[in-house]
Amino acid sequence: MSLPPHDPAWLERMYNNRALVPDHMDYLQRWADESARVRASHPCVLDVAYGTGAGETLDIFPSARPAAAGAPVLVFIHGGYWRSLDKADHSFIAPPFNQAGVCVVVVNYALCPGTPEAPVTIPHIVRQMEKALGWVWRHIGEHGGDPARITVAGHSAGGHLAALLLTSVWPLIGQGLPDRLVRNALSISGVHDLEPIMYTPMYQSVLNLTDQQVLQYSPARLLEPPAGTLFCAVGADESPEFLRQNQLMQDAWGSHFVPRSQVLPGLHHFSIVDALAMPGHDLHHMALNLLRA
Repeated sequence: MSLPPHDPAWLERMYNNRALVPDHMDYLQRWADESARVRASHPCVLDVAYGTGAGETLDIFPSARPAAAGAPVLVFIHGGYWRSLDKADHSFIAPPFNQAGVCVVVVNYALCPGTPEAPVTIPHIVRQMEKALGWVWRHIGEHGGDPARITVAGHSAGGHLAALLLTSVWPLIGQGLPDRLVRNALSISGVHDLEPIMYTPMYQSVLNLTDQQVLQYSPARLLEPPAGTLFCAVGADESPEFLRQNQLMQDAWGSHFVPRSQVLPGLHHFSIVDALAMPGHDLHHMALNLLRA
């Protein structure tokens, strides 16, 4: 694995997406506004607890085309470098998939660094996501979803978590959980090797990553899962490091498990999320292909 130099200034240029997209606040505000409209105008079940800890809630947006066998399920994990944003900023993703017959779940998690009394780390968030997926498998049938067809998609930090969830050993996580709880995953602008983040000052001061955590929680450093498919996508206008991170998974797991590692023209780190919710866009089709597999 070819690693970048541990030059703090260079790493901050590569990984500070908000600095790379000067109008990023316009995107974040529009996402929040559109998401509020979706929650007010579409059928949904909000703030369902999947656990008792901080941030352990999710929102469910049922399929607009109920199927007797249950709808495929898309679980979306937001980005924000494990330290910012919220599920409420991403409800806008749901309606296009609902219209295509998909049940959408948007999950929350606690944000790093937490508090001195209750610190939050990336391993803590991984455990939360496993808990959330266990809840979805057990309960999504009550909302018209098929627990045997769960695909996880995530953006940025969420892409890291989506890829990592393919490697989870579910029967050891919860009683009765199946081996292949997560059927497929889509990592959008994902961070698949955590080592550069450990040396990026603006993030390390919040995430407090250790060498051991880098080894255990970097999907690109783990063996490929026994089953499942991962698609990776990144915007062509993202930093060279995000382009490199996108390719890492296909290099690590091979093209059998990662048959698509796409660089999407004309997109940056924020506009690529809009593309996910845009019927007709290649990224939207990538998600639908995984859901229908």
